[in-house]
Amino acid sequence: MFFGNIDTTIPVIGDAKIPTPIQGWKNGDEETNFIQSDDRVLVDVTPSGLEKMCRENQPFPSFEMAGPRSHIFFDPSKLRCALVTCGGLCPGLNDIIRSIVLELYYGYGVSRTYGIKYGLQGFIPRYGHDVIDLTPDLVVDIQDMGGSILGSSRGPQPIEDIVDTLDRMNIGILFMVGGDGTLRAAGRIADAILERGLKISVIGIPKTIDNDIHMVSRSFGFDTAVDVATQAIRGAHNEAEGYPNGIGLIKLMGRHSGFIAATAALAKQDVNFVLIPEIAIDLDGPNGLLTKLEERLQQRGHAVVVVAEGALQECFDDEQTARDASGNVKLHDVGLFLKDRIKTYFREREIDINLKYIDPSYMIRSLQANANDSGFCGFLGRDAVHAGMTGQTRMLSGHWTNHVVHVPLAASSGPRKQVNPTGKLWSTVQEATGQGSLKHPDYAWSQGRGRGQVFRTGLAGRRLGRIDLDKITAVNLQENQFFRGLPITIERHVAGNPLHRFGLQ
Repeated sequence: MFFGNIDTTIPVIGDAKIPTPIQGWKNGDEETNFIQSDDRVLVDVTPSGLEKMCRENQPFPSFEMAGPRSHIFFDPSKLRCALVTCGGLCPGLNDIIRSIVLELYYGYGVSRTYGIKYGLQGFIPRYGHDVIDLTPDLVVDIQDMGGSILGSSRGPQPIEDIVDTLDRMNIGILFMVGGDGTLRAAGRIADAILERGLKISVIGIPKTIDNDIHMVSRSFGFDTAVDVATQAIRGAHNEAEGYPNGIGLIKLMGRHSGFIAATAALAKQDVNFVLIPEIAIDLDGPNGLLTKLEERLQQRGHAVVVVAEGALQECFDDEQTARDASGNVKLHDVGLFLKDRIKTYFREREIDINLKYIDPSYMIRSLQANANDSGFCGFLGRDAVHAGMTGQTRMLSGHWTNHVVHVPLAASSGPRKQVNPTGKLWSTVQEATGQGSLKHPDYAWSQGRGRGQVFRTGLAGRRLGRIDLDKITAVNLQENQFFRGLPITIERHVAGNPLHRFGLQ
């Protein structure tokens, strides 16, 4: 990935002129605690990327390093702050709340921090949600609890109404904890604040258990999710070994990104097949999952399969049109689907199996953070406070190349971060599992009924986009770059059969 054109500028709502109450510490005669304006972290640290920018005479893009500054914008004695958690639950939310409140109170002397109940709904008067006075006494032990003491909600709310509430409450800094939808909303709120000429800083803290936010190398909750997922894998492996032809099947979180499934599989290395949204596979045929699963049982007598919740969505007959309140496509239940397909496959071959299905997904979301995530939240929350106090806005406190940095909200709103099919993570998963490719090398295929289905090719192992199955011909198929010049045969679907094959001669 090339980052040469990324804008890393962080807006400010005013000049930081007030000496900070944060106490620096001395190393000899040098004060080392405060971050200077030239303390930055390179966005692209690869030699090839740096060489490319040198050849093209481009500046090296870099992020501001997070941490306390010697001067701040807001007067702590007069400042009011608000904090809101949005979207799905995630381990570490209470840790973030705690670190923000304690840093504001003990670090800067800010005594008025308000918790907004139930996400963005809490800003809208008609819902009638209470506002919580977040004091050190209230948050002192909340890191031992799962979920969020503020609650959460999904779905958009009127931006103008949110800004009205912030103005009425005389809020100076708004901390928004949430995923990509929340961070986009934070950007729109900041824009509306700017249009009104208000002096309100908007600081985001990225929250995604799936670790899929663009320009954020690590998100809190992910480590806890992997930790719990490995326990599920351990249980599935024990179950599989305990019975003849035992199969342990585990569905893990990861809507469109397979980081949890891939990382958990590496952590235990008891997994034989890992299915993630980024990697195309076939279920049937000589190189498909079901055939390879049968071969595994013949050789070793047991198998463990991990599937991310967003994998194999193209195998369902109907298109995904239903969405939740946040606008996310509601995924089909791939775990139950795969469980039924495995059972049917072996039943038709009169092979007895013992399949145990484990789905820990939503249990993971509501757990308290493990020690690693909890410590990480301490960095993110406190550095978010430092940024807000200096008057910075339209940014998030995020992790990049082992540093906490300031990332513009606009930069984080890019494409969803996914597992690289040719990257180190997936290649190591392939080595650990030995599963190899689960795609047919000799034909391309599409599954589904009707028009506009997803078409995949076994040659490239990637999605080619949506096509009209009723209009596809050998001629227009050959117009695709992956099939240009190749002899094509087409096997049309028959009534009641959802499988459409477009085979290479």
